[in-house]
Amino acid sequence: MTKEKQKSVVSISFKSFIAAVLILLVLMILSYILTMVIPAGEFNRTVNSAGQEIIVDGTYHATEGEMTLGKFFLSPILVLTGSDSVTLIAIIIFLLVIGATFNALDHSGTLKYMLLKIVDRFKEKKQIVLYVVSFFFMFMGAAVGSFEEVVPLVPIVIALAYTLGWDVLTGMGMSILAVCCGFSSGVINPFTVGVAQQLADVPLFSGLGYRMVGFVVIYILLILFLKAHIKRIEASGTIEIPENFNYHEETFVKNKKMDRALLCFMIVMGVTIITILASSQIEFLSAILLPIVALMFFIAGTLTSAVSGMKAKEMFKSFGSGAVSILPAVLLILMAGSVKYIITQGKILDTILNSAYGLIENASPLVCIMLIYLLVLLIEFFIPSGSAKAVLLMPIIAPLADAALVSRQTAILAYAYGDGFSNILYPTNAVLLIVLGLAGISYGKWFKYVIKFELAVFVVTTILLFIANTFVYTV
Repeated sequence: MTKEKQKSVVSISFKSFIAAVLILLVLMILSYILTMVIPAGEFNRTVNSAGQEIIVDGTYHATEGEMTLGKFFLSPILVLTGSDSVTLIAIIIFLLVIGATFNALDHSGTLKYMLLKIVDRFKEKKQIVLYVVSFFFMFMGAAVGSFEEVVPLVPIVIALAYTLGWDVLTGMGMSILAVCCGFSSGVINPFTVGVAQQLADVPLFSGLGYRMVGFVVIYILLILFLKAHIKRIEASGTIEIPENFNYHEETFVKNKKMDRALLCFMIVMGVTIITILASSQIEFLSAILLPIVALMFFIAGTLTSAVSGMKAKEMFKSFGSGAVSILPAVLLILMAGSVKYIITQGKILDTILNSAYGLIENASPLVCIMLIYLLVLLIEFFIPSGSAKAVLLMPIIAPLADAALVSRQTAILAYAYGDGFSNILYPTNAVLLIVLGLAGISYGKWFKYVIKFELAVFVVTTILLFIANTFVYTV
């Protein structure tokens, strides 16, 4: 392979990168303007028995904002000194390791061999691939709260989609969209339902049966959406492959050495999946899951590349170029984090929350459910972290739900829906921006593709919430 063709499988396209930077820059500017328009205020906060900082109800008061023009310009750097610094640094390191690992796997030929083998096995059963892959990713999101952990698998599924005659959007639908749907259904998601139920004084993972029903309904909706899209692209007869995505159609030829390399990869990945599943039950494992997953992928890349016959010098060169190719993602992550940093420094987030709580307090049960749903959707734009939002919102949402005769289980479900589905819609979500960069498509193209699904999901989940409060989770 010539030097010119040594393109990283996870390289971020220039056009997608520039588009994402411009979108985030506009959001940063708008956030800064809001700090000058919306009055600054804040709630008093206290630390609960679990060591979590929570809002004290009824303590909202006016204060002075701390956002200056100088801080605005430096916010992508200053965000690393804020409360989210550890999380941001962990995500950055995680993505650099993943970029390095997958580049080595790609150059070793393992990824291509695996995809060709799968296609050769299921070439007459493409629908089975769609059902199984989509279910796997939904299950990972629903069972253990996986989201950013599946980023390394997205390029593989996209390449699989191409090989089956589908397109990049189908591949993203089977992977990142599917895991988001599972995450949002909240079956036993420890980061949304788990944290929210603890804060709302509801038995942990109670109400499981109805959330499983929601999971099935959302899975069916996702499959129908993907099948409709596949039908359109198959009818068109043309598949557009982004310029930066390293994919070439080839015929499968059995290779014993590559089979051994693939076996090594699958064993390590199996251990990784078991670890992710176990993390939902083992607290200390959950706290360090991201670095563990990164380490496991690094081991998988190193071991698999070595078994495939790749020389050490070439392997480490691939690791280096893969890490460098993901560097633009660092800026996107820091800019996305800057939006929250600006509004929190400007002391307007609590003002927004206080106004929203005022609307919820005197609402009827059905209106209250919708206002909770919409409130979480609003705050999600600024704070993508599910557990962080739960700590922020649930201590106030729970008593307000009680006052409006909305069951706490329904309020928690509304929180899970509001937190999850917008993860693959809002440009402030760093994971979405990274995946779009890896796939080589613009945010505009993705938005046009996914917005119909998002609207359908909003209608379906609203109906599920109304049924939940009326017939299932009655007060």
